[in-house]
Amino acid sequence: MICPKCHFEQSEGSSECLRCGIIFEKYVHARKTPPEESSKPSKSLSIAEESTKFELFAWLKHSLFYVEPDVNVFYFCGRTIIYLVLFIYGLKYAFSSVEMAYKVMPFMHLINLPFHEAGHIFFIPFGRFMMFLGGTLGQLLMPLVCLFAFLIGVRNNFGASACLWWFGQNFIDIAPYINDARALRLILLGGVTGRETDGHDWENILRALGWLKYDHSIAKMSYAIGIILIITALVWGGYILYSQYKNVDEFHR
Repeated sequence: MICPKCHFEQSEGSSECLRCGIIFEKYVHARKTPPEESSKPSKSLSIAEESTKFELFAWLKHSLFYVEPDVNVFYFCGRTIIYLVLFIYGLKYAFSSVEMAYKVMPFMHLINLPFHEAGHIFFIPFGRFMMFLGGTLGQLLMPLVCLFAFLIGVRNNFGASACLWWFGQNFIDIAPYINDARALRLILLGGVTGRETDGHDWENILRALGWLKYDHSIAKMSYAIGIILIITALVWGGYILYSQYKNVDEFHR
């Protein structure tokens, strides 16, 4: 009998080679197994992962850009008017500054205020720091809740884009508040400034983090995030309106 590995000749009936020590049965079985078999599980896993990614991308694309097959002309006209208002005020914010943010849309500050105050109450159980931060979180979370309600609940993508615009506007709305952390000159809800009380939310937040000296930089960053979100919302909403226009029967008779 000749060893298939080292070709050493030995007596018949041996189970292993006297020279190299391989076990004949295992060696032959290993040689018969195609090398492709060992890679099959990883290949099939890779295909499954790619399929999952593709399905996720397709679902996300369909969710973000879904358009009703039949668009009511009155709904479309109303959405167009809303879009124009958001576009005009978006431009005003883009060409404004942190110091002038409240003067662009003063009524929006009043809309955001109840959610800000509710955030304080909701986060009280989580400690003093979270109570101060809760006001900002409250006014940021509300537009996001509305966004997902429009996007997933009622499949109104244009409404979702308007909520994204509102989300961005809230970042702009909190920028002057952050900017005032050291100066404490803003008039608060009680008609007094932060100097006349124990400070205000962002003075306490930044002082606790040791970031008080960065108040102006953080405020500018918040304002910039707001502008980016507003531009994104306008691009998204504009695309949805364009897609809806093609499905308004009254415009194509």
